[in-house]
Amino acid sequence: MSLSPRVTVVIPCRNDADFLRSCLEALAGQTHPADRVIVVDNASTDASAEVARAHGAEVFEEARIGIWPAAARAYDEALPDTDIIARLDADSRPHPDWIARLVRAFVADPHLGVLTGGAEFYGAGPVVSYLGEHWYIGGGHFWIKKWLGIPLVFGSNFAMRARVWERVRDEVDRTNGRIHDDLDLTIRLRSADGVRFDPELRMPVSARPLVTQRGLWRRVWRVVPTFAASWPEGAAWKRRDLEGGRVPGAVTGDGDTWTPIDEDWAPGFGR
Repeated sequence: MSLSPRVTVVIPCRNDADFLRSCLEALAGQTHPADRVIVVDNASTDASAEVARAHGAEVFEEARIGIWPAAARAYDEALPDTDIIARLDADSRPHPDWIARLVRAFVADPHLGVLTGGAEFYGAGPVVSYLGEHWYIGGGHFWIKKWLGIPLVFGSNFAMRARVWERVRDEVDRTNGRIHDDLDLTIRLRSADGVRFDPELRMPVSARPLVTQRGLWRRVWRVVPTFAASWPEGAAWKRRDLEGGRVPGAVTGDGDTWTPIDEDWAPGFGR
């Protein structure tokens, strides 16, 4: 990768014009600007597409409703002209150095394929925010790492090399709008893809899914159909077979070895 990799930020969006406006304003203030910003309008009935165009984003339409169809379309549209695909959601509000951190991380480590981080919840009280960061997102990272052997890719805050999406784009359940797209993507990844979690790479996101028991339960329950959709690939025994019995730190296709740092945590990245 060159010292100036091309970065495309992608945002799937459905009826989130107000949140999207704040997200795009935050992107406009990045210390390292994106080369492209793509918004996939997922059959919105509000002004989401107009807001995106007004802020200079490329807009693509995806009629099939669901986060996976919209996100997959965004990744596809990014492929022809990018090295790094960075993913946000409409309610993400990236810190000014978010893209700069990503670029430094990928330039520093050629074996890094996917870099993900944590969340800072806004729009709720301190208790809900704490539970969201440490129980909802933190718990997801902990248990998925235990089960799959790699960190959970957090859909509101991650980036991947274009070659990673090229490998998995026909393996993920990209037309299924009823499952967690980020978990499904994680299930299809392998240790050789170089998946790392940086606890310092934090993303402000809306706490709206957490403020009601129904909303939180709906998010948690989607884990079940997500694993069911990919079964048995998400099973621990199946993953051992796919990895050839190896643990993280596998040999990549070009013969190089990616070694996990501190159980796949990368606190030095992006600094």
